[in-house]
Amino acid sequence: MKRLEGKVAFVTGAARGQGRSHAIRLAEEGASVIAMDICQQIPSVFYPMATKEDLDETVRLVTEAGGEIVAAVGDVRRREDVQNVYDQGIARFGKVDIVLPNAGIMPVIGPGAEPQAWHDGIDVMLTGVWHTLDVTVPGMVERGEGGAVIITSSAAGLTSMGLSTLPGQAAYSAAKHGVVGLMRLYANQLAKHSIRVNTVHPTGVNTPMVANAEYGEFVNSHPEVANDPAYKNPMPVELVEAVDVSNAIVYLASDEARYITGVTFPVDAGYQNR
Repeated sequence: MKRLEGKVAFVTGAARGQGRSHAIRLAEEGASVIAMDICQQIPSVFYPMATKEDLDETVRLVTEAGGEIVAAVGDVRRREDVQNVYDQGIARFGKVDIVLPNAGIMPVIGPGAEPQAWHDGIDVMLTGVWHTLDVTVPGMVERGEGGAVIITSSAAGLTSMGLSTLPGQAAYSAAKHGVVGLMRLYANQLAKHSIRVNTVHPTGVNTPMVANAEYGEFVNSHPEVANDPAYKNPMPVELVEAVDVSNAIVYLASDEARYITGVTFPVDAGYQNR
């Protein structure tokens, strides 16, 4: 029997990158998927964001992996969008067992960053996580069958990791720390319902958020960043793959981790242990 047979997972930021990888791995382990993504550009984000075609490709890949999927465009900054996608998924599958608030952005990190980058980063990666929990958790509690919430944070959510104090970087660091507080709050409140809540903390991941020409140009123009040992993983890998994070999420969502809650789970090639 597959590790997540019969489970239903709600995944934000699912059009590509980590979210797509999570959706595919969950499907491979027997889960059905409710997927959402904004599928449009946020002006303060310096690299091209996912499109509706990307979300369609996630649908194809999840189906190819043997999973069923409901996918819809929605913005986690708008609670009503999260509710709408959730309702579509409930209409199809009747429940949610696993919640992955994964949507994330990297706002402008170089000169010219505007204060809006702060608001966009916080709105997507902190308020968006709260919206996702606020919509999905009540149904899990009402069903009384437990469940798992795994929030995507970052190595930057456990330490002072950032290229600058400009609005976008400040927002990224603050949001990734902030979701740890949400995780601990929800883990305590939901333990009596056998709903486990954890965060995952990847080092740099080989996704379009990092592996893009714009980010590469920034790093190349700032050799002090590229050569700073503080940004190097102790293990000999520059970027982990999205599936490495997905494998950790599959474990945390499965019965193998049935008594693991309230933890900050690193997938960071030893970054926190330097």
